[in-house]
Amino acid sequence: MNRDTLKQIMIDQKEMYLNNPLIERHYILEENVNYCFVGIRRTGKSYMMYQQVKQLLDKNVPMSQIVYVNFEDERLLEITADDLNTILEIGLELSGTDNPPYLFLDEIQNVEGWEKFVRRIADMKYRINITGSNSKMLSSEIASTLGGRFVIMNVYPYSFSEYLIANGKEKNYLDTISTNDKADVLAQYNEYVSSGAFPELVDIKNKRAYLSSIYQTVYLGDIITRNKITNDFAIKLILKKIAESITKPLSFSRLANILKSAGTSLGKQTVINYVGYAMDSYLIFALHNYAAKLVEKEASPKYYFMDTGLLGLMLLDCKSAQLENLVAIELIRRYGVENVYYFENNIEIDFYVPSEKLAIQVSMQLLDNMDTKERETKAFIKLRNFIPDSRCLIITGSEEADLDCDGIPVSVVPAWKWLLDTPID
Repeated sequence: MNRDTLKQIMIDQKEMYLNNPLIERHYILEENVNYCFVGIRRTGKSYMMYQQVKQLLDKNVPMSQIVYVNFEDERLLEITADDLNTILEIGLELSGTDNPPYLFLDEIQNVEGWEKFVRRIADMKYRINITGSNSKMLSSEIASTLGGRFVIMNVYPYSFSEYLIANGKEKNYLDTISTNDKADVLAQYNEYVSSGAFPELVDIKNKRAYLSSIYQTVYLGDIITRNKITNDFAIKLILKKIAESITKPLSFSRLANILKSAGTSLGKQTVINYVGYAMDSYLIFALHNYAAKLVEKEASPKYYFMDTGLLGLMLLDCKSAQLENLVAIELIRRYGVENVYYFENNIEIDFYVPSEKLAIQVSMQLLDNMDTKERETKAFIKLRNFIPDSRCLIITGSEEADLDCDGIPVSVVPAWKWLLDTPID
């Protein structure tokens, strides 16, 4: 790529992106650490880098030492790994050889062979941070190439507390609050659940159209085009059936049968591949059965969307599904997707966190529905046969209470309050 053209693009991008207003995310970023920020598109990975740039500027690091390149720029479509070294050379030219540049490379997975360059730069002790919207950039082969030189940080849509701050609501709603305050936080919560929490959505009125554009970008770009899929109807149907099955396990065999009944015949391995592509794009994630054997854990996971607003695009009556999906997102935010499960062994527990011995049921309404209350609490009683000291929590749409179920204390907490509470130690 022409060096002068590349230099001008870098200067333009720095002016365009690094002057954006910034709402700091609730992530702890250490100094002198190289980060690899990963997550679904538009979730705020770039803003994590803007946040780091601001910290450097606050410490009087001159803007000339900041190198920021967004590889989503259409002018960089033909860039190659060889051009990455030119970016470093331009950075050194702009910063001066006595002032090594800080490199921030956005959506770098678009450059074939990027990982070897990144490792070499890290070995040369440059401070470098990268983002990506596809989990393949964290494959075992690439992870081995990076060799522990980066801290991987998953970036999610806004937490509820971040969402409130972004909307100018910075009160402590967990303290005693007035009727107006409660109405205010509930209105914010309802919008948060129904429309989701992509950061840019806060300032957009037509939220559904914006969510649809994100979905189409991920669906068409990160799933269909990137993986050269010709049967786009099959992918669309798979995602639709996953959305309809949010609250229950879904096996690959069942998905294959659903496709067959809809007139689309795919082999089980192809179904596995297609679901994997959707997970690679961070559109969905999977939780496994804690009580199952290893092979069964992988065979029948529960799937969730990375944002409740995206789930809302797929379903009509989805309040209950969105509530459970919301809890799933918050749990993986707090504990990591590898540490959160569901539990099914003649009993059904929606979520289980082994490190906390925390069992969670999710129910829109509980206290006034005796059948639902008995079903959810009896599951906790049975769970004690497997995990005697498990702690039991029911997250609801709005209800709050402390229950005693055959001597087992069960806390019933409205979702908005649980979202604002700190993780249980």
